[in-house]
Amino acid sequence: MSHWMWSPLLLFFACEVQAQAENRVTFLPGAFQNVNVSLNETVEAVVTRIPPDVAFITLQFHTLHRNATLSYTRIPDEGPFLSAVDSGLLTALQPAQIRLSLFLSSPDEEPVSGTGVILSYSSTAPVPGACSMESSLDVDPNVYISYNLYETTVRFGPANLGYQRGQTPAACDTSTASDTRWRLEYDVYQYFLPESDLSESSLFSSLKAVADARGMAASGRLVVTLKSTDKTAVAFSSIPGQGVIYSVIVRDPVLNTSASYVPAHTYACSFTSTLDGCQTLGKISTKVFFTIAGLAGLFVCFFGHRFFKCELFCMGFSFAAFFFFVLITRTTQLDYDIRLTVSAVVGVVGGVVLVMSWWRFGSVMACVVVVGLMLGFLVAAVVLFTPLGDLEVFRNSDVVFWVTFCCIMVTLPLFFVRWPREGNIVTCGGVGAYAVVLAVNAYVYTSLSYITLNILKRFLNNNFSAAFTDAPFQTIDYALITVWAVLGVCGVVLQLYRERSRPFFPPSPYLMWLQERERRKTNVLDPSHHVPSLAGRLVERARQLVGRREPAGEHTPLLL
Repeated sequence: MSHWMWSPLLLFFACEVQAQAENRVTFLPGAFQNVNVSLNETVEAVVTRIPPDVAFITLQFHTLHRNATLSYTRIPDEGPFLSAVDSGLLTALQPAQIRLSLFLSSPDEEPVSGTGVILSYSSTAPVPGACSMESSLDVDPNVYISYNLYETTVRFGPANLGYQRGQTPAACDTSTASDTRWRLEYDVYQYFLPESDLSESSLFSSLKAVADARGMAASGRLVVTLKSTDKTAVAFSSIPGQGVIYSVIVRDPVLNTSASYVPAHTYACSFTSTLDGCQTLGKISTKVFFTIAGLAGLFVCFFGHRFFKCELFCMGFSFAAFFFFVLITRTTQLDYDIRLTVSAVVGVVGGVVLVMSWWRFGSVMACVVVVGLMLGFLVAAVVLFTPLGDLEVFRNSDVVFWVTFCCIMVTLPLFFVRWPREGNIVTCGGVGAYAVVLAVNAYVYTSLSYITLNILKRFLNNNFSAAFTDAPFQTIDYALITVWAVLGVCGVVLQLYRERSRPFFPPSPYLMWLQERERRKTNVLDPSHHVPSLAGRLVERARQLVGRREPAGEHTPLLL
């Protein structure tokens, strides 16, 4: 009887032990562990057999786009905790401590899956985020990312010097001597994920490569080194849809030690938005606009000089539409589609005005100078798209940047004065081929679009000058550079060969009409000299319609 009474109770305790075992994950230092957190579940992250020379430990946990809560207690509200996509907690160990437990849970009403890793540091390594005054955590080793359409800002808290187990950490701001935290330096790194890859596997494999200081230093790109006196925030150009991992490594130059903050990633877009989310980047209006622009650019690349009026229209359209888009964006709050439509209408007006100015006045040089400014704009944008654009002198002063940009932009049209036809053909090839690249970017992401987009951002955002504008160069970018170069060279060579025996530029239709009219007035032997004017012909035709018809018959006297 007692046997049957105790059996359900033993079964209950066995199930309870099994459930607890299932909710526990053991981490090994430096080894990544994938963790699935179910709804209303708390997973205990356990670290055992900690060596005595380890002074503090950080636990990182990363998900693709859902928040996960990392806490020191099983119930997060009972102690410090952090809910984020990239979260981390730092624990300073006590003497003789060989075991540590932290807890993972889901803050939202949905399960969370991610990957985590434990990193251990000795007492000589700096303590990331130990002097952060703006965080709810006592020690905050996290990197925080915020972004908008123009820039992505990376922030972190200052670090402190390392210390032995059981000792009191050094004060943060009592002194600025060389034996305090003010000697520490911060290396800000950037690591680009594969282009157009929003998968969880790609993110996790990349995080495994750059989670610690050694991996990030080997694989990432060092953007800037900050002193302890500098502001702990760095701005970068936003690249929607492009995954980027940012990390900070704090170094102690005296002890030659370092420690890594918890890396954070962003795609500069939302995974949950149904409109312009990461999965559906690119508005329909943008795709239509740049598809038409790409087809027009392909035509100009190979036939622009031959069809001079079409070329002038396209260049005038681009010039007017770009600057009007800047103007209307800075001065109004209209919807993007409306701004793009109005800019396209103004671009049509600009193209017509440029064509009519050549048709009426016949000044080829004036039109070619406008065309040369388009090539100058593109060349200046390319020059400042290189690492030269991230020089401190350009980031700290808008005046220096825009003076340099305008000097490059205005210099190229000067060569057009000496070689107008060759310069015009080179512009057709270079600008037309780049329009094709922009059309491809409307469907497949490429960093080449940021050659001009960074300039547009700088026009529209007064604070964009402080942002680093580095963009990833991967396989698709090198392929499109090749396409750009091949199209441009082929277009230039073809037009130079075809136009070698033709006049430099077609004559103005209005001037030709004036010359023809003067010729008819002075050449009495020309049959067209005796043709009445248009007004006279219209008057005569009106008289015929309203006048009385004469009766048919012979009216001349007979000659005898």
